[in-house]
Amino acid sequence: MELKIEARNVELRKGWQTKIEEEKEKLVKHHAGYVLHLRVSIEATTHHKEGGFEIKLIATIPTDTVVVARKGEAVRPLLTEAFDVLELQLKERLRKKRKNVKNSVAEEVDKVGVIRKLSPFESYGFITSFDNRDIYFHENSLKNVNMEQLTEGDSVLYGETYGDKGPQASWVRPVR
Repeated sequence: MELKIEARNVELRKGWQTKIEEEKEKLVKHHAGYVLHLRVSIEATTHHKEGGFEIKLIATIPTDTVVVARKGEAVRPLLTEAFDVLELQLKERLRKKRKNVKNSVAEEVDKVGVIRKLSPFESYGFITSFDNRDIYFHENSLKNVNMEQLTEGDSVLYGETYGDKGPQASWVRPVR
C-alpha cells in the first residue's frame, strides 16, 4: 500500500507519524491488497468551535475511494478515531462485496490447475489453468495450507472468479 502523509499549517510530529505507520500496518494486515493507496492529511484549522485540527484519510480501493474526516483538539485521538471509522467502512464494503459474490457462487465450479509462480514475500502467486490461462491468487485465499507449504508445479483445486484485474482464485486447496 502506498502511503502519503501531508501536514498543512502545522509541523508533522514524530509521534503522529509513528501512529499513522502503526495504523497503516493494521490496514495492511486486515485488508491486504484491498487498499491500494492511502493519503493522510493533518491540518491545523482556525475554527475555534470545531477544534484545532482536521484529519482526513483518503483510501483508494479497487473501483472506489473512501474518505474519512474528523475534527478536534488533539491529533492522536483523531487519528485513532479516523482509522477506526475507515476500518469499519472497509469491512462494510467487503461484506457487501462478499454478499454479491455469494449470490454468483452458483456459477463457480471447482477447477484444477498447477502453481506456476509463487511470491511468498508478497503473499501472492499464479496458477496455470487447464486451458493455459494465468489465475492470480492471494495468500488469504489458501485453504488448509500456507504459502511455505506450496511449491511451483503443485496441483491445486481452486474456485475461479473474475476480479478487477482479471481472473483470480477465490480459494485454493492443494490436491493431495
